[in-house]
Amino acid sequence: MSAPPHPLQMLSVKETEKARDIVLASHPDHVIEFRQVDLKEPCKKDLMTSRPPRMAKCHYDIIAANMAIQYHESLVDLEQGKMVENIVVGKEFCPSLTLGEFDTLIEVCEASAVFKSAVKELNLPSHMEVIIEPWPYGSLEVGDEPGRYFQGLVYARDTRNGNNPDSNFYSFPIPMIPVVDYYKRELVRIEKLATGGKGDPLTASARDSMNHPLDHCTTAEYVPELIQSGVRKDLKELSVVQPDGPSFKVSDGSLVEWQKWRFRVSFTAREGVVIHDVQYDNRDVFYRLSISEMTVPYADPRAPFHRKQAFDFGEGGAGMCANNLSLGCDCLGAIKYFDAVAVGKDGAVKVQPNVICLHEQDNGIGWKHTNWRTGRAVVTRNRELVVQFILTLANYEYIFAYKFNLSGELDIEVRATGIVSCVNIDAGKTSEYGNVVNPGVLAQNHQHIFAVRIDPAIDGHANTVIQEESVAEPMNSKTNPMGNFYRVVQTPITRSQWADAAPLSNRIFKIVNPSKLNPISMKPVGYKLVPPPTQLLLADQRSLQARRALYAQHHIWVTKYKEGELWAAGAYPFQSQGEVGGVQDMVDRGDDVENEDVVVWSVFGLTHNPRVEDWPVMPVEIHQIQLKPSDFFVTNPSIDVPSNKNLASQLVENGKCSGKDLTNLNVSNGVNGNGVTVINGSTNGVVH
Repeated sequence: MSAPPHPLQMLSVKETEKARDIVLASHPDHVIEFRQVDLKEPCKKDLMTSRPPRMAKCHYDIIAANMAIQYHESLVDLEQGKMVENIVVGKEFCPSLTLGEFDTLIEVCEASAVFKSAVKELNLPSHMEVIIEPWPYGSLEVGDEPGRYFQGLVYARDTRNGNNPDSNFYSFPIPMIPVVDYYKRELVRIEKLATGGKGDPLTASARDSMNHPLDHCTTAEYVPELIQSGVRKDLKELSVVQPDGPSFKVSDGSLVEWQKWRFRVSFTAREGVVIHDVQYDNRDVFYRLSISEMTVPYADPRAPFHRKQAFDFGEGGAGMCANNLSLGCDCLGAIKYFDAVAVGKDGAVKVQPNVICLHEQDNGIGWKHTNWRTGRAVVTRNRELVVQFILTLANYEYIFAYKFNLSGELDIEVRATGIVSCVNIDAGKTSEYGNVVNPGVLAQNHQHIFAVRIDPAIDGHANTVIQEESVAEPMNSKTNPMGNFYRVVQTPITRSQWADAAPLSNRIFKIVNPSKLNPISMKPVGYKLVPPPTQLLLADQRSLQARRALYAQHHIWVTKYKEGELWAAGAYPFQSQGEVGGVQDMVDRGDDVENEDVVVWSVFGLTHNPRVEDWPVMPVEIHQIQLKPSDFFVTNPSIDVPSNKNLASQLVENGKCSGKDLTNLNVSNGVNGNGVTVINGSTNGVVH
């Protein structure tokens, strides 16, 4: 008999099917549509003291004969084979969407005579095929009946290029948005969009029926076979080769070990990748790391764009939108993939293949020093272990990576790419609500604001967060007679609160264990977080956008750990009128967070005012937070990294690799060089 899975191991296909069957058996004679089934992570205290039972958390709808829908969240004990908890979530909260609901939006629109009539009125050429891009509705409008709504952004695809299904339809935005009542399965209305520019009214104007709205739009392709000028022919191959194989090891399904690091990887329908139980050299560092939320508010004040605000984790479920990663494309080198398991609304369980990739990469020099007296340089490479997943959320892609390095540091990185969300604009006009990136295409100004949840365990779970600043000391005869002294001021955070980045005072946040001192510095061991000083939410605080995303108004939130509190914007942001159960509510408790089990929420983002260069697909925009040891070790932990020469490197002569390496050349100031380079009779040394 095989050993039971680790308590943090993702559910298998068989476990997911068992959980589904228990749910179905618990609601006989009911129609059930499943939303998601995930591992219910054990309580922290249970995981630390025992091997808790395997539990599944099941999200599903029960549909009555009159089509009334009840949303349920149930806990299933997989070992006992029974449901142990069932909660009917109140109508004041809406569950996250499913991709099946997006399909329903498209089906309702395509079957609607009203939608067909609206399209016919546009007088589109026969070669234009209408495409509907599903979107969450946002908050309910005044006058909306209670319900569950979706909206569609509408585009057209030019079929004259061989009817290629990958032709870029975003080049042809159609100025209307259909709104669908999901419960009733009917089209509620079609909203006509304003297409004016600077100085024009905020409302849609009467359209010239003689011309179709795409008359001034032109193609802009990105798939290689459709790019008019073709792709470059002079970019030569660059391969990542690991002849000895990877330096990492994966065992027990999810346990990763690499260069003194040790942690577990899992995957949820809402968060995507989750990193658990992080240790370095057998010392606890972090209990749990995850991307908690991301909101994308748009800044176009014309109706209905005030509603255009996505919560891509809480509304959409990042894990459900994860890419099937491709070998040699999304990750290079020696790759280990992890699969996830998903459930369809009919309960069918399937594998999501290759949603996580694990690989090593070189990130330049790790550390280096040259003894200028002898000419000897010792240099090491900064190798990283990367845990990566990629989401496609309609037009946008997001690449999330947890990057562990040899110096005990961890970067959490986000790369944004994909296609900017765009609307139609009249020919020859410009707008203060965005930038014209192609004829007839206005890319709207917007923000992306992320929240990373950091559950630290710095040599244990009793930790304190310290705000540290470097401030100028006024010149005075007693403490700073020559004016060069600055003071490092540390302020422990004793009650749950928020804080903001302050780069002018070098504000950082140290997560320390006050009960354990570094034997060299005699300071508490810890890790430091430098919050990226990115712009926070710009929407007026009275606006629905701001009320729904209170977390996005500060860079740092420090809260006391409470079981189940994982969501920066609350558990149910879909169609919310305000943030409920998010970090603001957690902070408002005023909990004691000094030498306690604390959680740190790091908020950062991108204010994206699009450029023409972002079209048709934007180059990656990179943002990251860094978690660095601060008096955690007694020396540079990567001082023992070998400073080996890379013998595959070759010299370039006349634009080609010569086949020569540096081994036999008269060059001494290289890796582990031990000679002295002499120039004009002097040693080539520079004193700093």
